[in-house]
Amino acid sequence: MQKPNGIKWFFVLALAAAFVGICAGADSPAKPVDDKALKNAGKNADEWLTNGHDLGDQRYSPLKQIDTSNASRLGLAWYYDTGSSAGTVETTPIIVNGTMYGTATWGLVYALDARTGQQKWTWDPKVGHQNFPPGSSGKPDRQRTGPSMCCGPANRGVAFYEGKVIVGTPDAHLVALDAETGKIIWDTPTADPDADYSITGAPIIAKGKVIIGNGGGEYAVRGYVSAYDANTGKMVWRFYTVPGDPSKPFENKAMEMAAKTWNGEWWKLGGGGNAWDGISYDPDLNLVYFGTGQGGPWVIKYRSTGDNLFVCSIMAVNADTGEYVWHFQTTPGDEWDYDAVPGLTLADLKINGKTRKVLMQAPKNGFFYVLDRKTGEFISGKPYVNVTWATGLDPKTGRPIEAQNMHYDDKNVTAAPGPAGGHVWQGMSYNPATGLVYLPALDSTFLYVSASTFKPEVGAYNWGIVFRPPPPPAPGQAAQLPIPPGGSLVAWDPVTQTERWRLKQMNGGGTVTTAGGVVFAESSDGDIKALSADKGAELWSAKLQAGMGNPATYMLDGKQYVSILSGRQGKARIYTFALDAKEPMPGPPAAAPPPPPPPAGVAPAAPTQQNQQ
Repeated sequence: MQKPNGIKWFFVLALAAAFVGICAGADSPAKPVDDKALKNAGKNADEWLTNGHDLGDQRYSPLKQIDTSNASRLGLAWYYDTGSSAGTVETTPIIVNGTMYGTATWGLVYALDARTGQQKWTWDPKVGHQNFPPGSSGKPDRQRTGPSMCCGPANRGVAFYEGKVIVGTPDAHLVALDAETGKIIWDTPTADPDADYSITGAPIIAKGKVIIGNGGGEYAVRGYVSAYDANTGKMVWRFYTVPGDPSKPFENKAMEMAAKTWNGEWWKLGGGGNAWDGISYDPDLNLVYFGTGQGGPWVIKYRSTGDNLFVCSIMAVNADTGEYVWHFQTTPGDEWDYDAVPGLTLADLKINGKTRKVLMQAPKNGFFYVLDRKTGEFISGKPYVNVTWATGLDPKTGRPIEAQNMHYDDKNVTAAPGPAGGHVWQGMSYNPATGLVYLPALDSTFLYVSASTFKPEVGAYNWGIVFRPPPPPAPGQAAQLPIPPGGSLVAWDPVTQTERWRLKQMNGGGTVTTAGGVVFAESSDGDIKALSADKGAELWSAKLQAGMGNPATYMLDGKQYVSILSGRQGKARIYTFALDAKEPMPGPPAAAPPPPPPPAGVAPAAPTQQNQQ
């Protein structure tokens, strides 16, 4: 049955008793999503309350109705066309009290009935684009004039807190919407409107505060992370990730310490270090964790020699005050765009006979890190993709042992991974039953060439590099071509730092794992698959569209669902699956109108960047 609004659905249960149960569930009072609920979100099998399911970003669900014995019976329950503009879809759906909240490109927010896909409301920030879904005004009223975006208008999702849906926008606003109506409760700019900042990441809640970073490192701005009161939108604290002008008082002792690792006049361009993606929170330790991006510009001679704290670092700050607690720098003096921004997964692991509270991350530099999340102490690290820029990590400190001749300020250098990184925003998940992390990984190389001259410009890529193909081989020599990009899904043992299994062409999006012994993941060419968590055996698949976000799973009225946003070029859909559901898979969605030219200040996506900022 096709409704005029373009949503197609059916009732999975047709028995009268089941129908009564559905109605009763719909009328039951809404459960509050407060600090207590978020702290216990990992135990909540029915809902998906925060971007990583729990505040520690494990992306693990206790649900086990769908398991290895019956996953082959999955079918389409409903789908919803977002009608969004072109761009990469990267959201994780949030499911609260029977409603699904998610984002499309350009920060568009939608609220759907999680049983049927029926649209409840949509909200569009109306920032610099002209393609809107049904129900929106269709007329931009807050044009993008200053900020720039590196790699397209992606958005990775919302936070939910006490009846509010909170989202970041492409022009670096943080907006709280009424969860029932989609109406604005508060709207707070998080950056100077004429600066090159944007928000593409999902916020997280820590003790009633909304924590968010920003993008902009490609434009050499100064990165920071901020906390805002979830009820008022008023800023509570801000932590800068790189030091400012040393002739002025430092904001705190951490910035004074960091400034000793910089030299020259780096602050005139900003320095970079933007925290544009992963944020986690440990309520027991009261620590907020976030990762930072590369320095700006990329090329050291145009920025500063030294380690350049805190670029490419994992940071821990006090949730109440934003005060520095510890840091671990994955790539000191980064010159290869090795952001340490991917998701930060918190878990308790038994290592050498002792249970330790750890933080795990697979950043772009190609090494998988396990750190003590209380202190930041390095525990272990090993490469999970091909790595040529370093020969290993110091076993005591975790500092990379750089390979010779990997800096390119006076010569061209080919390094692996390339700027696309071994792993970026795609959600990795951790299953405590198997002890494995499920990691979408990418092998790639890149020829780094420093620009002979560099003149920074507002609204332009301030990298200090140039793009060029590899040089032709010398007479009589075979061409040395870079390794072509190749994506894999890797089952990684974080205790032994070893690969358990690897599936090729399986990094189309993020992952979710469940107590049913299943991993949901996406192929590089548009299939969503259910795999056995122990061996990676394929249990089920469905053909969608290339380009997917992160899946989520939830239960309503006794039935487990799995949802994912899929698509590109303005043809994105939310697909939702359940056992024994038999809705026919739809044909390709109608193409969206061609996007308008980029507004002032918006650069086209970089040809060598993949799914960033």
